[in-house]
Amino acid sequence: MQACRHRFDCEIGLDFILLGQVDSQRWNVQDGWEAYNLAEVIMRDHGCPIHLADGVLGKQSHICAFFNGFDEQHRVLRSFIKEGFERGDKAFHIVDPELREDHLRHLADAGIDVEQAMATGQLELRRWQDAYLRDDRFDQDSMLALLEDLLGSGAAAGNPLVRFVSRVEPSLVEKAGEHNWLEYETRVNCAVAKYSDPVICTYDLTNLRASFVMDMLRVHPFVIVGGVLQENPFFIPPERFLIELRERKSPERSAIYAH
Repeated sequence: MQACRHRFDCEIGLDFILLGQVDSQRWNVQDGWEAYNLAEVIMRDHGCPIHLADGVLGKQSHICAFFNGFDEQHRVLRSFIKEGFERGDKAFHIVDPELREDHLRHLADAGIDVEQAMATGQLELRRWQDAYLRDDRFDQDSMLALLEDLLGSGAAAGNPLVRFVSRVEPSLVEKAGEHNWLEYETRVNCAVAKYSDPVICTYDLTNLRASFVMDMLRVHPFVIVGGVLQENPFFIPPERFLIELRERKSPERSAIYAH
């Protein structure tokens, strides 16, 4: 089944997303937000379904996940993360350095032997400074090269898949520059296209400006909202969105925090 590309009014659509006033089990044009039960229609080519947020992940694996707080993030992603460990997949997680210990605690609470997983290399946990902000600056090309090296090396390292989960905060986007970050997220779609590995970018709705959330929707083919995986009708193909970014006339907005 192909994703619908109906263009909704952005403000109305965003209201539905943020307020949760949509039945996540129906695809309904009248609602202004379209979602359908991916578990019924999409399966992985290799025949081993990847379960994520009450759905089954499809062939396009770049997902934007919106949560209200760190605890909700772990509650929704717990079964996805545990499934990966049970199958021998590699877990590659990037976190705010201030949340590192909380992240490890949540993994341990989920029944994961964190010390063993890190010792064997099945779990690789990096701070922003070890991934996005090497030398204290964000470089799109370096991060994309890291992502491609990671996804391309999974099978050679004996891992069926790499499950990539990244925690993004407003302070990281401000450090990178909003325009720069949007371009990077758009280019990720091209980088992951030849791989089957899921790449999940998580954002906290309580800290983000609505217009930035809308832009994130436009660069991710799938989205988790209200704890449910949905195909994203706001998604714009990367080649089109890159052109739009270059044509934007207004100066880059310096703050992405909600007011």
